[in-house]
Formats: sequence, C-alpha cells, structure tokens
Amino acid sequence: MIDAKQPLIGLTASELRQVAIDLGLPAYTGGQIAKWLYEKHVTHIDEMTNLSKVARQRLSENYCVGVMAPITCQVSKDGTVKYLFPVRTTAQPASLTPTPSPLPPHFVETVYIPDGDRATLCVSCQVGCKMNCLFCQTGKQGFEGQLTAADILNQIYALQASSSYPVGDTSASESRQAPSGAGVDLTNIVFMGQGEPMDNLDAVLRATEILTASDGYAWSPKRITVSSVGVKNKLKRFLDESQCHVAISMHSPLHEQRLQLMPAEKAMPISETVALLRQYDFTHQRRCSFEYICFGGLNDSLRHGQEIVRLVQGLECRVNLIRFHTIPDVNLPASDPLRMEQLRDYLTAHGVFATIRASRGEDILAACGLLSTKEAEEVRSRK
Repeated sequence: MIDAKQPLIGLTASELRQVAIDLGLPAYTGGQIAKWLYEKHVTHIDEMTNLSKVARQRLSENYCVGVMAPITCQVSKDGTVKYLFPVRTTAQPASLTPTPSPLPPHFVETVYIPDGDRATLCVSCQVGCKMNCLFCQTGKQGFEGQLTAADILNQIYALQASSSYPVGDTSASESRQAPSGAGVDLTNIVFMGQGEPMDNLDAVLRATEILTASDGYAWSPKRITVSSVGVKNKLKRFLDESQCHVAISMHSPLHEQRLQLMPAEKAMPISETVALLRQYDFTHQRRCSFEYICFGGLNDSLRHGQEIVRLVQGLECRVNLIRFHTIPDVNLPASDPLRMEQLRDYLTAHGVFATIRASRGEDILAACGLLSTKEAEEVRSRK
C-alpha cells in the first residue's frame, strides 16, 4: 500500500532541518533524522528512538519514511537479481510540501549484480524512456513519467533497509537472504536502468547529492556511474555539477548509422558529445566510458574500430563492448564473439582501452536493453 504522506527519503539534510523547524522542533532534529535515514536505513519514524515522542508524533502526522518494498523478485541462474519496484508518483517534484494523495502507481525494474567482492545495483530514473533507441526494450514502451529523487533512492534504500529480500549467489543457482540484521551490501550504483538520466536531471542530481553528501550516504562519487545518450545542455550541467563517473551510449561512431539506431543523435551528435567531454579532466579518479552494443556485420567492423579510435583519440576513456540481446520485433543481428574480440583487440592496440562486458541476467530479462514494465501490467491485472 502506498502512503499518501510526504516521503522523507529524497530530502537533503538541510531540507530535513527545515522540516524540523516548520514542525516547531529544534533544527538539529533534522540532522538526527538524516542519520536515521541515510546511515541506519530505518523503515518507520517510530524507530528514530533519539527523537522525543512529541517529535515523532509531529513528524508522523504529515511524513513517512517512504520506503516501499519490491513487488516481485526474479533470480537468474548467474546470481543476478531483478526487482520490480512501485513508484509513488511520476509527476510530483520532490518538495517540502506534504502531498494530499499519491497518483496511481507505476513500476520500474532494478537489477542487482553480484560479482565477487563487488555488488552493483542498476537503478532506473524514469518509467519508460523518450529516447526510443532501436535496440532497447525500455524505449519500446514509450515514456510514462519521471521518477522523483525519493523513487530513485527507494530502489537503493529498500534493499539496504531489510534482510528479507533475496540476493544473488554467484556460487549457486538458488537465491539466498541478505545477512541477518542487515540489508543488501552494495559497492556501486549505476544509472543504467530504465530511462535517460539527463532527461530527469534534477531528480538524478538530487539523488546523487544525497548519496555522496557527508550528512547523507557519504559515498564517494567514484562508486556511482551515470549513463547518457548525450542530451544537449543537460550533459554539460551534469559534468559541471557532479563528480560521478559518466558513461556515454555510443553504439556507432558514424553519424548516419548512429542516427538510425538512436534518434538522440540528431539533437546531439556523438562528435559533439565527445567534444564536450574533452573539456573535462578524466586523467585522475573520475572516469569516462563509452557503451557499445555490437551488432553483427553492422557496427563491429575494422572500419568502425578505426572511426572509434579517430573519434576518441587523446580522450582518457574506455570502451565497453556489449553483446546485443534480442528484443521482439527488432531485426538486428548479434555480433559473433570472435568479431567482438577482434574489435576489442584492435581498439586496445591503438590506444583505446576496451573490454567485453559479461552478459548477466539474460534468462530473467535483466540484461542490457531488456528492462521494461511488461511484468507490471501482469501485476496490475492480478489485482
């Protein structure tokens, strides 16, 4: 059940102090609330035991923690886990004003990827997507709404707040529970789920601010990667206002071909995107990478390798080659593994560090390009 009260998650520490002041409480109460939220991941206001009973009562009248559990969970044979999360609203901006009632719920998918001592969570920032990339299932469903910062953070918060959700075990095909008394342990967050982060930039920046603030999650921005197809003006603002890693969806270095694959090429060509990236320093800890899905005989040739080298020459970056995962009604061939290896080796030999990304979660439709809310429709039909 979705609470109609204003969620506290998604508010910065300074905004939480203002909440306290507005409720007639000392300003430092806001700092206490921030610690309960972003350090201890409580699920109810009553758990904030160093707040007075009066403070908790006043807070509960208009606010809730805002954590919402996933509706369903699927575990892949390779240990990847896909969660279906409800979204409280996709239209209201995050604010300090309590909302009278939520909009009808939507859903997004979130993917947990365990890999040895790393555990990455791939989060969504929109319901559907406006970009309509030819090879992406999310784009095929169209755009249904923006996620608020609370919606984005809930995908992380809910898994860290409870030990009851299954997490993948790479040593077995079965799911296991998170350790008793703790939620899912995450090492990295990638904004590579449903939606284009630059198309919902205010909410994404708010979420990453809370994740990296000393009075928030206190994570290093180097643990967070935000992806983009390249959105004019928005990408520059992100690069100026955030120190998180950036990953650009390239998929072809050739303008006409990329335009066929990705309509966003028309508004911001990959050449303009790379020119913008050259204005920033990626020689230290901040990383720039390019995502490159390989299509057999289309974008995996020697010529494409030469054009990639020409395009990014002198830019400190890496190229992640990704296997294409077939989606319905799209006649694109997957690249042969040998051709992907040849492309990787060519790039590396010519000064562009390249890797072939392992495909994870394909059997549960959790791999790159496969996320959608089709399952949500089935959930709605059962209710």
